[in-house]
Amino acid sequence: MPLFSVIIPAYNRYEQLRRAVDSVLAQTFSDYEIIVIDDGSTDTTREIETLYHGKIKYMYRPHRGVSAARNCGITHSSSEHITFLDSDDLWHQDKLMRHREFIECNPGIKIHQCDDIWVRNGRRVNMSSRYRKLEGDIFLKSLELCAISPSSVSVRSTLFENCGLFDEKMPACEDYDMWLRITPFEYTGLIKEKLITRYSGHGDQLSAMYPGMDRFRVYAILKLLDDSGDRLAHWQRAAAVECAHKKISILKNGADKRGNTEFSALLDSINNSITDGYGMRKYCPSLLQIQDCH
Repeated sequence: MPLFSVIIPAYNRYEQLRRAVDSVLAQTFSDYEIIVIDDGSTDTTREIETLYHGKIKYMYRPHRGVSAARNCGITHSSSEHITFLDSDDLWHQDKLMRHREFIECNPGIKIHQCDDIWVRNGRRVNMSSRYRKLEGDIFLKSLELCAISPSSVSVRSTLFENCGLFDEKMPACEDYDMWLRITPFEYTGLIKEKLITRYSGHGDQLSAMYPGMDRFRVYAILKLLDDSGDRLAHWQRAAAVECAHKKISILKNGADKRGNTEFSALLDSINNSITDGYGMRKYCPSLLQIQDCH
């Protein structure tokens, strides 16, 4: 059984996927398996199976989104530690070696990540301190934004048994939702070394395809409040309710400016109903289904 499973979901990104797979094959640590989940690509992505025959596990499935693709990889993995690589990102050659060293030195930590380099529209950018990678109890930061990038993380497989898989109903922010389910209860480790390069600015990214992304984050917070019960500490529940109020307020301001009365009314109903956060799941389907959330 390999130490790591490397799960790479892909949809119509043949050239980027080749570079991603090559960056894994160049690792200085070799005890891993690569699982490529082709999420119903209509381009030449299927040629990857032949190109890397014997080096990867390739699985083709009808198009259902990145959450379903990652979940497929998790359920077909055979390793104790799960890692992800988005098809438009690259790993540096020592990434898995550093993960192995971290795990050996910190056997009690079930989730950890590394630092990263950002490239936007072909140019390296210095991200603001708001996006600085943190370690320890990062629940408050995970409420504010997606504090862990999938390409940077290593997760012990048992965590998915406890916290569940990625939410396949979510078209975006599925990683925010996952880390929000884990970070209230787990210490997050950090390798203070830039071991991945993340690429952004291309039009097929989910952040560019879905307006009003905070509605998906509100959805995730409502689920957390309803599902976690007494496992959340009082301060955690209070912080989640406060964060939901803030994100709803931002969304409502935008909806009101654009005259979107349907979305504004939904947000009012949610905002007026949140007290301790229980009984909020009833609003979740509407947050996903509403078409115009500008």
